[in-house]
Amino acid sequence: MINNAGDEAALQLQDLLMGTENVEDFLGRLAEFSAATLSHAAGAEIECGVTLQRRKKTMTVAGSSPRAVILDRIEQSLGDGPCIEALRTRSVVLLADVDTDPRWPDYQVQLAAQGVRSTLGVPLEIGEDAIAALNFFGSDTGLFTEDIIANASGFADLAGRSLRLAVRIGTAQSRAEDLQAAMEHRTSIDLACGVVMAQNRCSQEEAMSILSRVSSNRNQKLRDVAAEVLRNLTADEVRTHFDA
Repeated sequence: MINNAGDEAALQLQDLLMGTENVEDFLGRLAEFSAATLSHAAGAEIECGVTLQRRKKTMTVAGSSPRAVILDRIEQSLGDGPCIEALRTRSVVLLADVDTDPRWPDYQVQLAAQGVRSTLGVPLEIGEDAIAALNFFGSDTGLFTEDIIANASGFADLAGRSLRLAVRIGTAQSRAEDLQAAMEHRTSIDLACGVVMAQNRCSQEEAMSILSRVSSNRNQKLRDVAAEVLRNLTADEVRTHFDA
């Protein structure tokens, strides 16, 4: 059962999604929201960058601040670190202390130079061909407690669900629009075929052959040839009528 805090976070994430036009914009707002929420819970500043992976290539696409973007790009320049590991394993990866963790020495030296003492990588499932990760940066060790990690994972899970739903809805809408456009083109072609049949007193097959030859000779799409035939007949736009 989701508690009140979880319900509130879900509603805020839905508002973020509704107010954005694309995935990158949403991820930017998600970084700001997540950083602010975790900072409040931890009682210390936590910044957040977002790494997006498409076709096995990773890139920094957003951050809660310009500094967060710079910090995230350090890992991209080196090609490895907690965030990239989170993308690879699809699991949360914690770098609790840059001075004692042996896994990414070059990366940790650069983090320390920037005043970062700990980081947290949290994967965010987007769709079949893309995945993102929230890359959190702390100015001290011990900030990423079990509760903070659970909150960060919860944000990523809720955001991923919202994004995947939006992608499915967008895909379905696109397919519906494509189907309607295809049906309207088919209507124009059928009507133009009827006009050619009447003008030449020929069969439907012969009329379609005439339209196809014109299309080939002019290097025009068949639907454009059909539209031209109908424009010569009527000034009104030809539309397919769908019953409600």
